[in-house]
Amino acid sequence: MKKNALITGACINTGVAIVEKFAAEGYDVVFTGRSEEKVRAAEAAYRKKFPEVKILGYAIDSLIDPTTVDEKAVSNLFADLDAKGIFVETLVLNAADQGLGIKIFESPLTDLMKVINTNVVWNFCLCEHAAKRMKEQGGGNIVFLNSNTAYRAIPDRVAYVASKGGQLGLMRALALDLGKYNIRVNAVLPGMIRTERWKTNPDFYKTVPSRYTPIGDVADGADVADAVYYFAAHARNTTGAELVVDGGNTIQLYPIIPQE
Repeated sequence: MKKNALITGACINTGVAIVEKFAAEGYDVVFTGRSEEKVRAAEAAYRKKFPEVKILGYAIDSLIDPTTVDEKAVSNLFADLDAKGIFVETLVLNAADQGLGIKIFESPLTDLMKVINTNVVWNFCLCEHAAKRMKEQGGGNIVFLNSNTAYRAIPDRVAYVASKGGQLGLMRALALDLGKYNIRVNAVLPGMIRTERWKTNPDFYKTVPSRYTPIGDVADGADVADAVYYFAAHARNTTGAELVVDGGNTIQLYPIIPQE
């Protein structure tokens, strides 16, 4: 029986790399994005590149408003998958609110709530619906796309950093509660990733300290996808674990910046 992976936030950047990794390994893939137009375009591109696997995209947003998770949309998503006979054996929680530019004395409280609700509460809602079906089918696995900022804070990202710390707690609690159902729950913690932002803002990324890693390079989306796939396909006896993919940034007290 062919395996299915559900990957959220998979129209751009790392999400694309994760979809392509699973499709290349023979998985059928369900993915989500916020924009109907972008989902349909990504779906067509994936199907063209991987004609031998089934690709299905859904446009879904996390929130109704900053204080309200759209639980009905999640319920409808899984109900539609049930109707199509699709069992999601692997859930990859890649979508996130980046929480950019939140300033403690200037931003409204709803800005923080929006990020926490997307990155923690909405993800829990997805886990709940997926795990119910995994339990019925005898097991499965969940992989969170977290961040090394769960341990190392960065400026003006208080909501994002808090959400990633909370997400790790959620991951561990779910791993404990779901282990008896043969459901594994783990997290990949990327550092800086070479995304579209890297290409469109070269001056910033040329000087940002986190690019100066012990191994001298930052991750591509494929590096992160490989780590996600490891948890999904190979880590049979691993749950509640974290795999950091940041070129060693987390281990250094400060970056060694070359003097030019």
